[in-house]
Amino acid sequence: MTFKLTWLPKVLKDARQKVALVDGWEDRGRGDVGPIFGVICHHTSGPVTGNMPSLATLIKGRPDLRGPLAQLGLGRDGTWYVIAAGRCNHAGKGIWQGVATGNTNFIGIEAENTGLANDPWPDVQVDAYQRGVAAILTHIGRGADFCAGHREYALPSGRKPDPSFEMTLFRQSVAAILSGTAAPPELIPAVEAPVGNASGRPTLRRGATGELVKTIQKKLGVEVIGTFGSKTEAAVRQFQRDHQMVADGIVGPKTWAALDTA
Repeated sequence: MTFKLTWLPKVLKDARQKVALVDGWEDRGRGDVGPIFGVICHHTSGPVTGNMPSLATLIKGRPDLRGPLAQLGLGRDGTWYVIAAGRCNHAGKGIWQGVATGNTNFIGIEAENTGLANDPWPDVQVDAYQRGVAAILTHIGRGADFCAGHREYALPSGRKPDPSFEMTLFRQSVAAILSGTAAPPELIPAVEAPVGNASGRPTLRRGATGELVKTIQKKLGVEVIGTFGSKTEAAVRQFQRDHQMVADGIVGPKTWAALDTA
């Protein structure tokens, strides 16, 4: 069955966020959610390298806890992975704003980070975290006070350490976005400066068409139709991950150069 949170991709895309849909997300969940009152922020405590190496765990769970473990994963490059539209095992025992049913009434976000001091949060990831949370709160009609860190929600106090950043400052930034006083997000330019063998070729992303799109599709083994759709974007993201690049699904100079040598 399809669960209730099918609005998540559109809300994030409307906020100019990068979104990747995980296969089967619409009918993934531990049953359905109830009314959504807010979000609970987590970090994965996963590997120190890679954009979203914890994704499989978030989908399938751990030996001690069945998946899915969150509705949303947030990669280090600011990409939102939509994992589940139903209820997830992310909150456990706790309370926030008088609500003690976190798994049922809060959306769980797992951002890729070890939580350790030697794994600083990338600016692009923090910005996406704040703007994505603000977009969700706007959709459900709640303020920044309905954004909780897992460590703030969890009981007994001290049971959870995540997320590792300061939640009061995080909520202040979310509140600024909600009020319209925050600076607008920086958008990737349509054409980037040429690098190496990428000289003269434009940056291509979903929606692009033409012979250069066909060139990309031939390189990646995708059906050669000349239209940069979701399958081409997914193939680009995988190629970028395989080559230790930011997996944003956009073919700019660095990706062009890597494709040239592939």
